[in-house]
Amino acid sequence: MLGILCTAGWLASVLVGQFVDCGPELHRLGLAVHILALVLSFGTILVVDWLGLLWLLGKVEMHASGKLEATAKPLIWGGLALLLISGALIDPDLTNPVTAVKLVSVLILMLNGLSIGPAMHRLLALPPHTRFSELTHGLRLRLMIALTVSQACWWTAVLIGLINSTLRRWTGA
Repeated sequence: MLGILCTAGWLASVLVGQFVDCGPELHRLGLAVHILALVLSFGTILVVDWLGLLWLLGKVEMHASGKLEATAKPLIWGGLALLLISGALIDPDLTNPVTAVKLVSVLILMLNGLSIGPAMHRLLALPPHTRFSELTHGLRLRLMIALTVSQACWWTAVLIGLINSTLRRWTGA
């Protein structure tokens, strides 16, 4: 159900961005909100993933990362919601294949974020001193895939957004 809601929100953002002309004032406001929302959600993801990496290296207990992730969910998902809303205001060029890659990356990262929930619940049910190497092969693989997909999609979206914004500025579009 949450996957359907995420996909519907993403699709609504794409359609509004494509068919509604927001004008230059809303574009500027949307861009400012977009940057702030990016800092909020992606910044939080980086901190959570960093703590996860520290657990993987044996530097912190596993529950530290899980507790942070659970506490950070409102920041991550609130930031993503603001990214969808503000993204509709910044006039995305859907005729540009690179922009399409960015938008698909955003959808994938949201669905990936939802799909990791059951694995996190399994992880947090284990004793706090459990090491990464002590997890089942399936759980280790699931966590590594989720982390890789998350980082790949976030960095793809961020870099494409930066390039698109810079090119618009240089070309005056």
